[in-house]
Amino acid sequence: MESKSTERRIETTLNRVGRRSDEQYGFINAPIYRGSTTLYKTLDDALNARAPFMYGTAGNPTVANLQNAWTAIAGGAGTVILSSGMAAVSFVFLTVAKSGDNILVVDTAYPPTRRFCDEFLRDMAITTTYYDPLITAEELRSLLREYPKTTAIYMESPGSQTFEIQDVPALAAVAKEFGVATVLDNTWATPIFFDAHGKGCDISVEAGTKYLGGHSDILLGMISANEAWYPKMKRTHALLQCTPGNEDCFLALRGLRTMHIRLKETERRALDLARFLQKRKEVLRVLHPALPECPGHALWKRDFTGSSGLFSIVLLPKYTLKDIERMLDGLQLFGMGFSWGGFESLIMYYDCTACRTATRFAPGGPLLRIHVGLEDFEDLKEDLLEGFKRLEGEP
Repeated sequence: MESKSTERRIETTLNRVGRRSDEQYGFINAPIYRGSTTLYKTLDDALNARAPFMYGTAGNPTVANLQNAWTAIAGGAGTVILSSGMAAVSFVFLTVAKSGDNILVVDTAYPPTRRFCDEFLRDMAITTTYYDPLITAEELRSLLREYPKTTAIYMESPGSQTFEIQDVPALAAVAKEFGVATVLDNTWATPIFFDAHGKGCDISVEAGTKYLGGHSDILLGMISANEAWYPKMKRTHALLQCTPGNEDCFLALRGLRTMHIRLKETERRALDLARFLQKRKEVLRVLHPALPECPGHALWKRDFTGSSGLFSIVLLPKYTLKDIERMLDGLQLFGMGFSWGGFESLIMYYDCTACRTATRFAPGGPLLRIHVGLEDFEDLKEDLLEGFKRLEGEP
């Protein structure tokens, strides 16, 4: 596997990794390899597994190219790829915990992650303890002493929908003291804006569906693990034989080439829109880690090198769900849809109060999550201004 490049800057690395033109008759992009059966030259090779790929479920050159590329970017010892971000999260839990174990999961985790823990892991006799996203190192020590059967701590920074930033380096250091694995969902920042392994994480998970693909047309989950955990991830992968789609891997490799410039552009547009929304009378507050008012902003400033295009706004408490329906249903550019990370702008209403058990989230009003795409900023602003008119009941 390739290691994280220290000789070339990230833009060049993204441009070059996973390309082997000398092995592809000079063509820049590798082809899509499809297949189940692979042939061996001799019986001895077959009996002793002497082949780069023993069978289609073990991968193929297309998958391997993406694995090598992601390892170079994320900086782990190796990469495992699955068919979706949630598949990757579930896969990690099944690797780091067994019956009788406990895992610590941040209270602001992606709701489907909570559901997997509360239903699937519970049925396997694996308990889940949810914790405050703003937990301190000393508070984590106390929690680990209280739950001595804990085998992993799961972080998501920033938090889903509400964007609290965690002190990942401090929490990872405490987890290491207790021999507990550290897992981070790094989808929001990607390795471009946050170096998960460099900040102490054993395992970094990302929905390649989002910024890696960048065009809302693939489903992938990326797992980058350090030297201690990559062999275990690889073993689980070999046993479960959960292979990603070849075409999705090809499209992800293509997405890599423009990932940095797309992230930088959506970062700029999102910050401009967030600052614009801060001044609107309909908005109570804006939840964006790069803004000083957001919980954990100082940690973001210390640990991150950028911000992505996803943030939330809290409207004034006077607005009802019917008001919000009028606002959103008439939007022309902001689509209503789940997921994010593509070229299109999205908006969605969320009730986050029902998704917390360890902490109480009181937004003070209705919450809208916004993903800023690559449309013209003035057009996006005008679309929201028309939406605010409908929010107030204007025709």
